[in-house]
Amino acid sequence: MSRDELNAILADQLQECSPDQQSFFTQVAGRPAKWQQSPWGNAGGGFWVVAIRDGRVLWYNDIEHGFNVSRFVTTGIIPDSEYWCNQDELRWALPRLAGERGVNLGPPQPVL
Repeated sequence: MSRDELNAILADQLQECSPDQQSFFTQVAGRPAKWQQSPWGNAGGGFWVVAIRDGRVLWYNDIEHGFNVSRFVTTGIIPDSEYWCNQDELRWALPRLAGERGVNLGPPQPVL
């Protein structure tokens, strides 16, 4: 996946975010950079990290086509134990990057 393709996904999904989420993303986002993640990220040269906050990274899994949040110790490396294959939209992943607890991180659930 190219940086341009990722930027198109970000632009599209940011439109679906609340104004507060958009503001938060603007504060924590950086220029997308590939971070190593072995073994799953090896084929694509790593995964695109788009934001960093408090020891966590927001990254796009181009295998599963979704955003994930992982803890890290070393800049540039997503640990094996922090590989996730969520297919989350940006608006679902941002609360985890913010450290919010008790939020619905997936699609809206039907009310019974």
